[in-house]
Amino acid sequence: MLTALLAAFLGGIILNLMPCVFPVISLKALGLIRHQADPGQARREGLGFLVGVVATMLLLAGILLAARAGGAAVGWGFQLQSPLVIALLALIMLAAALNLFGIFEVGLSVQNVGAVQMDRGVFARSALTGALAIIVATPCAAPFMASAIGYALVQPPLIALWVFFSLALGFAAPFSLICWFPGLSRCLPKPGAWMQTLKHCLAFPMLGAYAWLLWVFSQQTESQSLGLLLAISVLFGFTVWMYGIVQRRRMMARSYRGLAIFTLLLFVGVIAPVVGMVPKQSQASSASTVSEETWSPAAVAQLRGKGKPIFVDFTASWCITCQVNQRTTLSRAAVKQAIVSTGTHYMVADSTKFNPDVEDALAEFGQGGLPMYLVYPADGGKPTVLPQVLTPQIVTQALQKATHAQ
Repeated sequence: MLTALLAAFLGGIILNLMPCVFPVISLKALGLIRHQADPGQARREGLGFLVGVVATMLLLAGILLAARAGGAAVGWGFQLQSPLVIALLALIMLAAALNLFGIFEVGLSVQNVGAVQMDRGVFARSALTGALAIIVATPCAAPFMASAIGYALVQPPLIALWVFFSLALGFAAPFSLICWFPGLSRCLPKPGAWMQTLKHCLAFPMLGAYAWLLWVFSQQTESQSLGLLLAISVLFGFTVWMYGIVQRRRMMARSYRGLAIFTLLLFVGVIAPVVGMVPKQSQASSASTVSEETWSPAAVAQLRGKGKPIFVDFTASWCITCQVNQRTTLSRAAVKQAIVSTGTHYMVADSTKFNPDVEDALAEFGQGGLPMYLVYPADGGKPTVLPQVLTPQIVTQALQKATHAQ
């Protein structure tokens, strides 16, 4: 258990460097710079972020463990298998970008609109940032994380929650420590008018995250649903633009009530069609020199031990590490040549949408989340689990070894 706690803590620290969390770094960077001259505010910023991270992590872990206890085969990142969650996250990222552009402000009185001081609601705003950071971090699997989460998912709930708590502490530690110890932030620039330009610049990573979520959404649903979400995005942008006008013109309270009613009606109209979005039907793999086969436990059992290796790619559109491995390793000519020359069956286990067989396989091999890569030897022996971060050499050597095992 101590090993799992340490692995989870280290994995949480490394998770800060993964591409999933990059958009939220913009919000964290603003918080660091904004309050470095006021130690009290900086500590509230750090404490709020820590509370948001830990509370959200334990909430997600609790839902995950409850679902598994109820018989559902779900794993790390399970919420990103829902088109509704992806759509809501996309709108949150769009709102964050519009906020950074100054279209509207959050947590400010009307007379402070346009200022960068934002001293009010520091704790709540930072806690929400921490919550968002954890939610968008789930597509990534940092080193040490997979083994820790895999261990947690087969333990009693109390032990599992301690592992997830340690993961959350590691994730929040770098930002919170800098906030609590002002001496660590001396290298940061001083606050000033330049921060307004920085805010605008940092909106673009949020737009990048919005575009990525739209792409994931398009992999999960039909084109009609994507068109609906784009229309909703335009309407949502119009709503927050109107809200910004209300703030700047200091309208009366009844105007706020009217806008609140309009926004409520808007989202009632938004959520209903999103809930009914049509899942995307399975499509044939794109043409390639390597023939991709759809993975299933039955298909593996039928092919296993018949003189050819089997390579299984457990992946998902929302899994950033999976996509990086695909671009840097699995799509390389050397790897494709190795697959063809060894006669390897290349199988894809897609978990973009919920797939209980994939979740069962992850649990069987002690993996808490994606990606997972299995190589079955040609003689039908025990499969090898490859590292979550691949290189062409790792894959080609594993295929050669699996071929000569017969």
